[in-house]
Amino acid sequence: MKKQNILAPLSITLWFLLIFNPCSLKAQKVIPHDTSYYVTYPNTVTARIYLIQKFVPFTISAPSNNKDLNYKTNSKLDLGIGATYRNLTLNLSYGFKFLNKDKGQGTTNGLDFQFHLYPHKWAIDLLGTFIKGYYLDPKDNNGLNLVNYYLRPDFKRDVIGFSVFRVPNANRFSYRAALIQNDWQTKSAGSLLFGGEAYYGIINGDSALVPSLVSYNFPQKDITKINFFSIGPGIGYAYTLVIDKSFFISASAIGSLDVNFSTEERTNDKHSKVSLLPGGVYKGAIGYNSSTWSISANITGNALYAGSAFSSKEYFLPTGNLRLILAKKIGLKTH
Repeated sequence: MKKQNILAPLSITLWFLLIFNPCSLKAQKVIPHDTSYYVTYPNTVTARIYLIQKFVPFTISAPSNNKDLNYKTNSKLDLGIGATYRNLTLNLSYGFKFLNKDKGQGTTNGLDFQFHLYPHKWAIDLLGTFIKGYYLDPKDNNGLNLVNYYLRPDFKRDVIGFSVFRVPNANRFSYRAALIQNDWQTKSAGSLLFGGEAYYGIINGDSALVPSLVSYNFPQKDITKINFFSIGPGIGYAYTLVIDKSFFISASAIGSLDVNFSTEERTNDKHSKVSLLPGGVYKGAIGYNSSTWSISANITGNALYAGSAFSSKEYFLPTGNLRLILAKKIGLKTH
């Protein structure tokens, strides 16, 4: 399937979000909240410099007593700059050569965007990964007995989707304070989370996804393409522990139960399956925040699965990123 065929569901996703949560566009509206728990800075720009490492692996699970195939991308460590004003954020990053040495892991190309939006009482994540180029690591116990990296430059993974979750206690709990630094959480608080998610994806290669050397261990042998769609509700909890107003540890975890429609293709046939599979969204951060400066490390990610008509075990394709951030709140003059 060509990439332009994915634009239709992507457009539907974005249109759904605009209808479902129009308040996210009202960047100029200041929402009342309990200021004894967190402080907002409506007339401030939060500028940041950061390091980011994204990950989009893909695992083909083996039957019992055999070794899974954990495909990885040669993702670059990027250096970036960015700024946030109220609900609007712009970040730009680039993988400079001095941060990324060539270790023989091949080349990974494509587009990977992960947007995380936090309008009042909502947490919205948009995902789009269009990646080509994977490898198997000889250090992994994958049964191949590799000396060098096993490269799959033809291996492609295209996934789009979103999650939308309600944050009922947004009057006291701020995702923005921990993850995008434009609020300041001064007292510990948490919130229940509930909502849903939907994802569509394609994984394919020019030849079988399972290497021929270990194909006898995998009922998924000869599969060259996987197509899946998942949708379902989820529920979770988020909490930020604040120590001495400025030091914080924040974590949130959401578990979902998705209806998964998957199709696996071989050279001469295809097989489909409908199943109930788990999913999830997780976020965490640790650091220091104040009215002026913030330094933190955070992680955000999704746990995605696709069912198999040939195996009792699912395909696993998580997505996420790690960041180390130094941020400064800069006040704007008002008249």
